[in-house]
Amino acid sequence: MNKVDVAIIGGGPAGLSAGLMLGRARKQTIVIDEGRPRNAVTREAHGFLTRDGISPDEFRRIAKEQLRVYPSVSQYEDTVVSITGEDGDFLLETATRKKIASKKLLFAVGMKDQKLGIPGLAEVYGKSAFVCPYCDGWELRDEPLVVISRGAALMHFAPLLSGWTNQFVVCTNGPDELSEAEREDLRNHHIPLFDTPIRAIVSSKGMVNHVALEDGTEIPCTGIFFKSELVPGTDLPQTLGCRISDTGEIAVDEVGKSSVPGVYAAGDVSSLMHQSIAAAASGARAAAVINGELNQEVWRNN
Repeated sequence: MNKVDVAIIGGGPAGLSAGLMLGRARKQTIVIDEGRPRNAVTREAHGFLTRDGISPDEFRRIAKEQLRVYPSVSQYEDTVVSITGEDGDFLLETATRKKIASKKLLFAVGMKDQKLGIPGLAEVYGKSAFVCPYCDGWELRDEPLVVISRGAALMHFAPLLSGWTNQFVVCTNGPDELSEAEREDLRNHHIPLFDTPIRAIVSSKGMVNHVALEDGTEIPCTGIFFKSELVPGTDLPQTLGCRISDTGEIAVDEVGKSSVPGVYAAGDVSSLMHQSIAAAASGARAAAVINGELNQEVWRNN
């Protein structure tokens, strides 16, 4: 059985950043990742200083290589299937039957897309259809776009996207869930609104050509932004008793502590700001707090 100070579940920017911080702090650390990152669909990751435009695969390769410098850090491609125990004495079991005893836990599992549901959307996701304008808005600046969203999420997103382009059409793919005042707001900003269900996204080699509606309407565009329905990458935090927010993330305080002693979370699974650089920062912050807590425990017991 492996015995470590910290088990990090998830190997994206948050988990790898935490692993680097803990390795440099000389803590026995294990990073367990199933190897199926959400951003694998994208060709480039943006907004990460010194790494703007890097492919997600290359980002992870460099990060993992840098972690190998630190002998106290182990990395496994595996899936954690169960966790029992409490602060200072957690027991993890993986899909390959590895057993790991850990004093502290850090969940950095990210979020997973639920089934996209619209025919043709999977073919363009990460190539010409995206979820975050901070990540991909620059590449689609001043382009004619379709936004697939509705309700409160739409009324937050429309003003945001207007900083990159004012040439966009909204498709709600069914009832728009808007008030008349909100519809009037869109009209005043010359944003067409279609509530007819979407029949398909028509594309070629991942590049969208148009959005086809059930009534025969075809809306040409060069890109799409849509609201993805997300779920946490694992339900293990809930089995441990971690409080989950109304929006589905692990509820944490400002340093990543969950409601369960000894359990932390970082990155997309604990935040609404789904950006690599923000995830990496939260992973480093949580790791520093975990390290401080471990050091204090040793100090008090000596």
